[in-house]
Amino acid sequence: MFNRPAKTAPPPRYEFSRPIAHRSEREPGIDIAPAQAVARRSLVLRGMTAEFVTLSRRERLTFSYRGPRHLLIVHEQGVRFEGETALEGLPRSSLRELRQKLTFVPAGHAYSEWQDPKVLSRTSYFFFDPAAMPALPAINGGTVDLSPRLFFANATLWEAASKLAAIGEADDPASRSYCEALGIVLAHEIVRLSAAPEANRVLARGGLAGWQKRAVTAYVDEHLGEPIPLAKLAALARLSPHYFCRAFKQSFGVPPHRYHIVRRIDRAKALLAERTKSVTEIGLMLGFSETSSFTAAFRRISGQSPTAYRRDYT
Repeated sequence: MFNRPAKTAPPPRYEFSRPIAHRSEREPGIDIAPAQAVARRSLVLRGMTAEFVTLSRRERLTFSYRGPRHLLIVHEQGVRFEGETALEGLPRSSLRELRQKLTFVPAGHAYSEWQDPKVLSRTSYFFFDPAAMPALPAINGGTVDLSPRLFFANATLWEAASKLAAIGEADDPASRSYCEALGIVLAHEIVRLSAAPEANRVLARGGLAGWQKRAVTAYVDEHLGEPIPLAKLAALARLSPHYFCRAFKQSFGVPPHRYHIVRRIDRAKALLAERTKSVTEIGLMLGFSETSSFTAAFRRISGQSPTAYRRDYT
C-alpha cells in the first residue's frame, strides 16, 4: 500500500478529522440513512481512509456503498432484531449476531444493508485506494482478483482493525507511524486472502470458500420446492456432512435446513407480491403439503401470515 504518491499536489500523509455528521464529497464513505442516527469520525492515511461509525439511537437503518475503492467493514459490536445484507456476487445474509464479523467489498461491487438494531452498534469502514494496494501475485499463470467476502472471521485483520479504530477514537496524531503500519497490515492481509485460494479454501474458523457457497446456494435456489438431503449439499461442497454443516453455519449464520426454509419464504414473498396465485398454490409450489404448514413457516420467518404480508405489500 502504499506506493509513493504522485508529485503533483500529494494528499496529506496523515490526518485526523473532526467528528462529522455527513461524509465529505471529497472522501469515500458509506451512505447511511437516516444520517442523524449515527455519529461518524474519519481518519485519513496515505492510500486509505477510515470511518468509525457509532449508532446513537435505535431505529431502522439502511447502508449502501458502490465506489472506486475497496471497502473492509469491521463490526466491533452489533446485533439486529431483523435485517438483510447484500453483497454483489454472494447470497444475501440475514445473520443477526454481527459482533467481530468482517465483510470485504471489492471496488465497483454493490453493497447494501437494512437492519432494525438491537444494540447501539460500533462499526469501522476502511476504504483502500486500489492503486496503492500491494500487487496481486499471479497463480498458475493467471490473474488474481480480490474476492467479495461476507461476514467472515480473520484474526489478523480483526486485531489490526481494532487497534486502528482505538487510535482513531483517541484522536492521537502522535501515533501516525503506527497507524501507517497497521494500514499496511490490513492491505497485505486482504491481498493474501485472495492470492492463496487453496490455503483459504476453507477459512480458519470453518467457513465455506467462495466456490462452495456458489455451488450450494445455486442448488438450493433451483430446488426450493423439493426436499434437499444434507448429504447432497455436502457432496457439492466436497466435504463430509458433519463438517459441511459447521462450515455452512459459519458462512451464513444459520444451518442448511434453516437457510432452505428462508429461501423458500423469500420466493413466497415474491410470488405473493405478484398476486397471480393463491396462498395455497404458492405453498404447494414451494414444497409445503398443507396451507397450515406453509403459513406457520412463513409466520416464523417473517413475523406475519402470507395473507397479511400480501395485504400489507399491496
